[in-house]
Amino acid sequence: MSKTIHVTAGNEWWRNAVVYQVYPRSFADANGDGTGDVEGIRSRIPYLAQLGVNAIWMNPWYPSPLLDGGYDVADYRSIAPMFGTLDDAKRLIADAHEAGIRVIVDLVPNHTSWDHEWFVEALAAAPGSPARDRYVFRDGKGEHGELPPTNWSSVFGGPAWSRCDDGQWYLHLFDISQPDLNWTNPEVRAEFCDIFRFWIDLGADGFRVDVSHGLIKDPDFPDVDLASEILTVGHIDNHPHWDRDEVHDINREWRAVLDAKEVELGRELMMVAEAWVKSESIPLYLRPDEYHQSFNFDFLGCPWDVTQMRSSINRALVDAASVGSSATWVLSNHDVVRHPTRYGLPEDTDYQEWLMHGSSELCDHTLGVQRARAITMMLLALPGSTYIYQGEELGLHEVHGLPHEVLDDPVWRRSEHTRKGRDGCRVPIPWTTAGSSFGFGSGDSWLPQPSDWGAQSVEAQDGVSGSVLEFYRSALALRASSWLNSGDLTWLELDAHAIAFERNGYLCITNFGDSEIQLPDGDLLLASDNSSDATTIAANTTVWMKRP
Repeated sequence: MSKTIHVTAGNEWWRNAVVYQVYPRSFADANGDGTGDVEGIRSRIPYLAQLGVNAIWMNPWYPSPLLDGGYDVADYRSIAPMFGTLDDAKRLIADAHEAGIRVIVDLVPNHTSWDHEWFVEALAAAPGSPARDRYVFRDGKGEHGELPPTNWSSVFGGPAWSRCDDGQWYLHLFDISQPDLNWTNPEVRAEFCDIFRFWIDLGADGFRVDVSHGLIKDPDFPDVDLASEILTVGHIDNHPHWDRDEVHDINREWRAVLDAKEVELGRELMMVAEAWVKSESIPLYLRPDEYHQSFNFDFLGCPWDVTQMRSSINRALVDAASVGSSATWVLSNHDVVRHPTRYGLPEDTDYQEWLMHGSSELCDHTLGVQRARAITMMLLALPGSTYIYQGEELGLHEVHGLPHEVLDDPVWRRSEHTRKGRDGCRVPIPWTTAGSSFGFGSGDSWLPQPSDWGAQSVEAQDGVSGSVLEFYRSALALRASSWLNSGDLTWLELDAHAIAFERNGYLCITNFGDSEIQLPDGDLLLASDNSSDATTIAANTTVWMKRP
């Protein structure tokens, strides 16, 4: 491992941004119907500004039957009525910009909803028609076409093909309600270039692109030698529908659209890829004519282990620098168990099995939050962007005990009720200490909140020294004044159980061990355990220091 890692210089806002992820259904409910909405988000812009974020990433807010939390899009140029209107979105973007916060829109190009006008038209059209060619339709195998075209499986469980009334099959790598688009079709490619332009013209500053590695399918449609298909099968070379070389041509088309709009409008734009691929493939998505950034899922998947985490950090920084990009750091999102819970569970825990059958007492909540604070501080000191999932600044854990009758995730349906899925990280966040939905709205919330949710609310933590919320505010403010303008990273060998590095005279040290380690000489700026005059670094703790 190299001692010093050189960081690509650049003043673009996205290189070192702190991005706050908003799941619209669960952030803030302005009209009291139990579901979050655009006006609710807009009302909380001052909160986000005080927190210190640079941008917000909006999960899909489009019209949708919500069979996959909005990732089943029926109309890419509108806002779901349950969330508001396009005018509401314009006002939100304007208010965010006035507060110095940019807005990133979630784009879902791999598939549409089965309610999208294109798919409705396709089902009504004949096999081989132009309408069907926008999607992936194929004849089945078997004497009468009664067998699926391939043995591919859906990410959410079950087969990836469903049969139409006329006998043809359509591909859906995710839910049955999400037919895959045919990205060899010029009309599809032109349509999404126009969708990019639409949202940029509306004021969007960037895009998070869903399943960016899955758009192109092998034209021969071969079977696969796998018992099941999951997102991470993109780690397999020459996979028939993950991480195929041809996807980079699409990336370049989109980047050309953004580059042209930058010149036209005179403002910086960006796009970040959701690419679940092997780590060595990530730089290919980050070449100067493709994505600006890609999520670092390799680090997100690391256990609490000093060796694995340091290796992952080193690799992400080196890879990003090799193509002139910057690294991204993320611990939680709408698809994974919240990280305070992951860090509080035994290392080998099967999270879905635990959600289904395990005891909530298996999770050490105190330890989980302690480690979460430490790791957050470490990431904020690293070069690159940090993505914060709503509620992590409150120390929220995964909601373990959601009753089966309220589960909404298609994973629950497609797995035949053997996996709970992702609802536990999507429960509406608490704003006040009391009330029917703890300030989320004036009534109940679409997913039930734990009875003790109020103790972790914004109201309960606001202004309280040592609270998770105030810790985040302090760390983000100090990052902006100290770490943001720091340059190259130099690794320090202080202790076998520590990750330690220096950037322009600032030190970040994280103790992953069970014992205290000695604090080096220097001025203590911040500690994740709130210590202010310690001579040692406690276990599961990060400190920031300034060289004497």
